[in-house]
Amino acid sequence: MRLHSQRRLAAQVLNVGENRVWFDNDRLEEIKEAITKSDISKLVKDLAIQARPETNISGYRRRKKYMQKRKGRQQGPGSRKGTFNSRLPSKKMWMAKIRLQRSLIKKLRDKKILDHKTYRDIYMKSKGGFFRSRRHVLLYLEETGIFKDKKAHKKEKK
Repeated sequence: MRLHSQRRLAAQVLNVGENRVWFDNDRLEEIKEAITKSDISKLVKDLAIQARPETNISGYRRRKKYMQKRKGRQQGPGSRKGTFNSRLPSKKMWMAKIRLQRSLIKKLRDKKILDHKTYRDIYMKSKGGFFRSRRHVLLYLEETGIFKDKKAHKKEKK
């Protein structure tokens, strides 16, 4: 018994996919005779045609993978889709680095460790990408001797 057109019409009436349409096996003859949408909607009211419930996807694997990612797993080269720059843009890396360096030299200027001239010199060096990190700024200050006498001054206070 071919009920393709009835299944299609019932799917439109019930607003579901054709696979979710269910026919009552005892009333298949009635369903076969229904050829209009109004006939189908009457059968829907009589419960001869019904929509099956949706089958939901379990979230078990999703939750499991999420927990693994929280631990730092599942991040190897086989899982990576974008380039290094698309995963962590170089601009964002630069912004984070320059903000740290600028906040450090501002604190040092406010504490009177750096005078205006050296502050400007270091500010422009960091702007030019001379320093790799915040630690590199401090290392440079120690090597140039700007920081050395200040540390000795701190030791005398103790």
